[in-house]
Amino acid sequence: MREGWKKSALASAAVFWLAASPAGADDAEREVWRLFVADHTAPVVRAIDLETGAGLGNFDLKGFAALTASASGRTVFAIQTEADMVQAISTGIAVSDHGEHRDVDIKAPEMLPVSFAGRRPVQAVPHDDRMILFFDREGRADVVDEGALLEGKTDIRAVDATAPHHGVAVTMGRHTLVSVPDTEAEVKPDELPPRLGLRVLDESGKQVGDVTPCTALHGEALSARLVAFGCEEGVLLARPGGNAGPKPEMLPYGSSLPKGKVTTLLGGKSMQFFLGNFGEDKLVVIDPDAEEPYRLVELPARRVDFALDPARAKNAYILTEDGDLHLLNVLNGSIVKTVRVTEPYSKDGHWRDPRPRLAVAGDVIAITDPRHSLVRIIDIETLSESRTIPVEGMPFAIVAVGGSGLDH
Repeated sequence: MREGWKKSALASAAVFWLAASPAGADDAEREVWRLFVADHTAPVVRAIDLETGAGLGNFDLKGFAALTASASGRTVFAIQTEADMVQAISTGIAVSDHGEHRDVDIKAPEMLPVSFAGRRPVQAVPHDDRMILFFDREGRADVVDEGALLEGKTDIRAVDATAPHHGVAVTMGRHTLVSVPDTEAEVKPDELPPRLGLRVLDESGKQVGDVTPCTALHGEALSARLVAFGCEEGVLLARPGGNAGPKPEMLPYGSSLPKGKVTTLLGGKSMQFFLGNFGEDKLVVIDPDAEEPYRLVELPARRVDFALDPARAKNAYILTEDGDLHLLNVLNGSIVKTVRVTEPYSKDGHWRDPRPRLAVAGDVIAITDPRHSLVRIIDIETLSESRTIPVEGMPFAIVAVGGSGLDH
């Protein structure tokens, strides 16, 4: 795998850093991590200081939420699908790059005054200083400027998604990649049409080139300068193409893999690769430039959640329904350690039933345990539980934001 890029400074989806320059007399090296936890039984997000376990604020929502941190980690978006609303929370952590070192600015988290209404929001994709929100029943995506949002302003660029469908949009330089629905498919009145491909739009919204086939497109991730999408036929890559726009390229699954497909993807931060599901009890490590791009990983039980470690490039963590946490070496596709961290949470039942979720926060993994109203803190070096944080209600979705720098 090739060495990739460093996309951001914060979040479980961000790179962990160390300040490199000497501090002044009044400067201090600070490391801070915060957890943002959505409840399964009440429309609320709770902010928690990871070090102390203290609550930093409860933020009331319009509905139950999935959470996505921005690339910078300065904001967390609460996607409320059933309430037709997306709200944003300022995490209170900002890191600025000063070449030889980074500064960290720490404030109280707060709910931002700007919200985003639209029918059935389901996807929030962070990229650089933007968040792209997709509204299934609107047939549109909104590209949100994070800087303006943090100033209490609305700076949105709407992207036409052809027609309502369960889709996604991702920005790539001056272009936008948008899923394409099959508008000729026969569907019931309460159903959405299937996805049949991907198209590229320029800054003016004009389509560039033809639609690239990608049947039942679902799941997307960014790694280095590549964007990947899960399809029936394989994983569709979009590579930079300069002024001509991104160049789509299909990586077929091939005969070496069993029957299945990728529908969820994670992108490596310090190495260029992707990790995707392959059904409920398998994963695939995807090296886009390898002669054999797919490495199959068989799990001992069905997957509940999984995450990449932005600081330890070879580490991935998988939580399975038997309550085990597995450490995966993505370089060779082997599970090198397994530890029991929760009681079993079966995958049977409704897909939205309360089950644990995990987030990487520096040297620990934070795992929600909804039945016991806890966030369990797991030491990465030993995979042992170091402590627990009691959380009111039923903690469910979780993101971690943080890092270190000089505090002036």
